Amino acid sequence: MRVKVVDASAIAALLFGEPEAEAVAGRLGDARLVAPALLRFELANVCLIKSRRHPDQQPALTAAFRLRNRLVVEEVAVDHDGALELAAATGLTAYDASYLWLARKLGAELVTLDKQLAKAEAASPTK
Repeated sequence: MRVKVVDASAIAALLFGEPEAEAVAGRLGDARLVAPALLRFELANVCLIKSRRHPDQQPALTAAFRLRNRLVVEEVAVDHDGALELAAATGLTAYDASYLWLARKLGAELVTLDKQLAKAEAASPTK
């Protein structure tokens, strides 16, 4: 089974029914999904921001956030020194660089909707 690294932008699209959700689902297929442990914190923050922007939707957003455990995403340890070096080299945040670092380490595709992260992955010498 193929492994794919999935970031918060992609999972958030699925959880919160964003327009890109169908395209993300198609890219994920039946792959084994992995991500750094920070994924759940980032998803919580996405839910919080959406709830603040749309307080009337807060119950539905919270319910959608709670569905995250139905998506089987394995947490994988990331070398924080390596992620920091990669962040410095690419201009990414350390958070985003952790996803790219993991994709490089595993030789896996990175599924993201983040344009800067996708650009860094496309420029990556190692896939």
